[in-house]
Amino acid sequence: MTTNQIEIRPIIPADDAQMAAIVRDSLSAVGLAIPGTAYFDPELPHLSHYYAAKPGREYFVAVRNGLVLGGAGIAEYEGTKQVAELQKVYVAESARGQGLSKRLIEHALAFAWQAKYESVYLETHHKLHAAMHVYQEFGFHPLLQPLGTAEHSAMDSFWVKLL
Repeated sequence: MTTNQIEIRPIIPADDAQMAAIVRDSLSAVGLAIPGTAYFDPELPHLSHYYAAKPGREYFVAVRNGLVLGGAGIAEYEGTKQVAELQKVYVAESARGQGLSKRLIEHALAFAWQAKYESVYLETHHKLHAAMHVYQEFGFHPLLQPLGTAEHSAMDSFWVKLL
């Protein structure tokens, strides 16, 4: 499989179950299928509806031959108009190591820029070493604490990038 065979597009309802499974499988694999993570987010089974519900939100999925391989989203952070949050960046285990998360993040950041956000914030966990390395490559800088009240209380690593 090569990434040029993969389509990156906004999520649709038919993608919801596959993307929820990728998020849950990814978190389970690193021992983070716990409260305070995206594993238990009420919107997880219906990401397409959640991201379509308000302007300034978008969730991108990577799809090959009808199979969802991963996704990444952008939404307004805590009711601010200037700060977006990079959300739910997950790639199926079978599709990792091919630069797919980078392509998804590129789409998400481009959307954030077009939506006129000034910065992008994210919350992750120290166990997700590869993810933190990718965020650094994109110019995210670590913060000592969350920007506000962390939505995912189990997350312990906070990052921001100016656009």
